Amino acid sequence: MARDRRRLTAWLLAGLVLAVVLALYDADRTGVGEPSAGPCPDNALQCPGGPPPPGPTPSASPSADPSADPSASGGPGPSASTPPVSATPSPGTGPAPGGPCSSPGACGFPDARTTGPRIALERHDTGDMSVKTDGMVIKGWDIRGSLDVYANDVTVIDSRITSTNWWGINLRPGFSGLRVLHTTITAVPGKGPDNGGVDYAVSNMGGSSIEVGWCDVSVFGNALSMGQGEIHDNYVHDIVPFRNQGGEWQHTDAVISGGGNKGRLTVRHNTLLNPVPVHQGASAAIGLFADTGSVSSVVVDGNWLAGGAYALYGGGPGATGIQVTDNVFSAQYHANAGAYGLVAAWNAGGSGNLWRGNRTADGRPVVPEPPP
Repeated sequence: MARDRRRLTAWLLAGLVLAVVLALYDADRTGVGEPSAGPCPDNALQCPGGPPPPGPTPSASPSADPSADPSASGGPGPSASTPPVSATPSPGTGPAPGGPCSSPGACGFPDARTTGPRIALERHDTGDMSVKTDGMVIKGWDIRGSLDVYANDVTVIDSRITSTNWWGINLRPGFSGLRVLHTTITAVPGKGPDNGGVDYAVSNMGGSSIEVGWCDVSVFGNALSMGQGEIHDNYVHDIVPFRNQGGEWQHTDAVISGGGNKGRLTVRHNTLLNPVPVHQGASAAIGLFADTGSVSSVVVDGNWLAGGAYALYGGGPGATGIQVTDNVFSAQYHANAGAYGLVAAWNAGGSGNLWRGNRTADGRPVVPEPPP
């Protein structure tokens, strides 16, 4: 009797172990117990199940880029309205530990892999479309046309815009809250009014901050144009030079601000490339110009900058509250980042102006020289 009881207990234990093994096998095979990859929320920084967003800029200093672009020699000098302030890298320190760094992506800066839409797109031949519905969300659209926004709190996310207009997305005066995230914005070179004219991938004509993040931007001559807003984690590249119908080359900038802004402009952790030769209109990777008023309240932090006449125009004599920190000036197109140098129009004595931690791609400190 005791032997039968022990035999029954052994069979019950063996059956229990077998049931547990089968349950674990089935869970592993079907994915039970793991969260499923649902739809990407409208405000998501990362889609469920998708690749992680790009991390912060590493502290290691990158090494030198390819040699200068010989096509830039012999071009015209900068405009007389922004007197040049040359900047030469200070001799001394080499790159910090962390190994060589030959490209923005290798250094943790945005590139084609970390920007643009994260989901499949559906074609929308909208033409030049006016958006007039507050809170509208445009998601998953492959747009052939442009967006002119006459509404508040519009979001464009995980989309692509191919424009033949002066702009890809334009926020009109009197409206606010535009967000453009994980979107590719490009154009057809030479198309649109005045052969493209003065064109913008994203333009903020409104009176408040907008956000542009994780976007892949190309072709447009003045790619991101605004006096206030949050520009972060974008990849601006392959700007195309063009002449207007009068035969004049149009100026090109990866980021441009004309001054007179009321709010803060933050330009953080972007890759900003301006490959255009200066004789075809190149101005800057970041151009802070006092065209419509004094430049103030701007943060330029942790960006990879290359190209232009100068890689950075710093706002001019009246600029205040300009913080330029921890940026990398790359020799991708020119030996000194820009055709004529690294930085011009920096007002070292302006109230609240700060220059700190900026370096060349091979790790040498960049310190603006005083004006002559």
